[in-house]
Amino acid sequence: MAMSLTETLRKIPFGALGALLFVSAGAGCASAPDISRGVSGADIVPVSAVEWGPLNPARGDASPRAGTLWGDRTSAGESGFLVQFKEGFSSPPHIHNVTYRGVVIEGVIHNDDPGAADMWLPAGSFWTQPAGEAHVTSAVDAFNMAYVEIDDGPYLVKPTDESFDSGERPVNLDHTNLVWLDASDITWIDRDGGAKISFLWNSPENNGAQGALVKLPAGQAARLRSNQSDLRVVAISGAPEVHLKGKAESAPLAPGSYVGLEANPSDNLACGADADCLFYVRSEGEFEIVSAKS
Repeated sequence: MAMSLTETLRKIPFGALGALLFVSAGAGCASAPDISRGVSGADIVPVSAVEWGPLNPARGDASPRAGTLWGDRTSAGESGFLVQFKEGFSSPPHIHNVTYRGVVIEGVIHNDDPGAADMWLPAGSFWTQPAGEAHVTSAVDAFNMAYVEIDDGPYLVKPTDESFDSGERPVNLDHTNLVWLDASDITWIDRDGGAKISFLWNSPENNGAQGALVKLPAGQAARLRSNQSDLRVVAISGAPEVHLKGKAESAPLAPGSYVGLEANPSDNLACGADADCLFYVRSEGEFEIVSAKS
């Protein structure tokens, strides 16, 4: 009998998952840009269509750039957005009023306590920053970008003299330490497609919200299927496409692009032939990975 995502999480040791977290993370005009919509109801935001502005307007040109994928980080409610850091960026110590989580898409990013040894996280890595905890964020590559999401806004930057202990603890998870599960480990991944999943966080009391990385092998296609809620998918690496029902052509999803899939979608995610594809998937409940023809 197929196990649900929640049941699977309960059966896997804490250390094997890397982390089970309780999380939430934004300023400026931050509502989502124009989106394209398929007959199926899927929403697509190509990274090329993202509208960029300062993450922290108070710092002006010294601020990282931010672009909304879904929601609005300047108001109440959950949201997801991209953040770009210039080469050599290093923030002063600061706190946030909300917890956020991030996935590195390009470059290398350090996020830790002031004075902590460098822990550079490359693409495909995951971290969380608890609300109220003093930290610094740095980046060294010529181009650095991450996906960040919060569970309740607004996202604010505040001085360290307003620090507080939320009871949460930060996580820095290098991509080499992710634990990948496939159809031999869990029964709701089709054996034919070769897809894998790595669980990042789960908060049952947060309306079942949970996040995972999904890896599709090069040249393969899959359908992410949920009976309970829409799925929020962000392309992290590779050259994936989304095939929307009712559309003659597929839509490319360059890293940083977003697609919101309705529950029980008939839309397929396909991976290009040259490299595996990595996606971050946020769901409000269980979902399945069903193989499909690319």
